[in-house]
Amino acid sequence: MKYDKEFKLQALKLSDEIGTKAAANELGISYYTLTDWRKARKEHSDQAFVSSGHQAPPLDEKERQIQELEARLRENELENEILKEALGFFNTSRKK
Repeated sequence: MKYDKEFKLQALKLSDEIGTKAAANELGISYYTLTDWRKARKEHSDQAFVSSGHQAPPLDEKERQIQELEARLRENELENEILKEALGFFNTSRKK
């Protein structure tokens, strides 16, 4: 399947925010496809993704806000897990 430049750029932006695996899962695309796009962006910057493809339907304002909030929620949940692990680590080291 072909994707247009705008879709690829939005997918890359999302992957920058929430990570490549999470973005690929959320968008329903292959992880390796998204990593190829990241590599192309790194190598070719503005010249990357000059192609015609199928355009993803535009998101309305509420859908965009929901996606942003979901991304922030996932990020906060990950941060909480990291803090819980750190707390557990420090608690065990204090008991020694």
